[in-house]
Amino acid sequence: MTVELAVLAPALVLVLVAMVAAGRIVIAHGSVEAAARDAARQASISRDPSSARIAALTSARAALAREGLECAPTVSVDTEGFSAPLGRQATVSATVTCEVQLSDLALPGIPGSKVLTSRFTSSLDPFRARGDR
Repeated sequence: MTVELAVLAPALVLVLVAMVAAGRIVIAHGSVEAAARDAARQASISRDPSSARIAALTSARAALAREGLECAPTVSVDTEGFSAPLGRQATVSATVTCEVQLSDLALPGIPGSKVLTSRFTSSLDPFRARGDR
């Protein structure tokens, strides 16, 4: 029995660490998706493209901090919809990219970090004034 346990223990530890890594990635991906959703929503209620970018970045950072995810996010905002004429449907999109560290797990075959990216699109109010209009 002792020999079997000595043989199986390392394999069980590897499986456990792999499960922890997978769980951490899934939770982090959910946090990045929430940050992209919040960023797009905040950008969509802004009046102009420059304030939309600022609101999206601030919102994404706050969402990631609220979720406890430590990373320096890259937030890109597609504000092309702000140039659409009033009365026409338009959208704004936010893409959030975050590098999640996995190096503390020290498991062979698992990378030291994983880059997660999520994109979300939110509609602009077609009848709300945009920019200097």
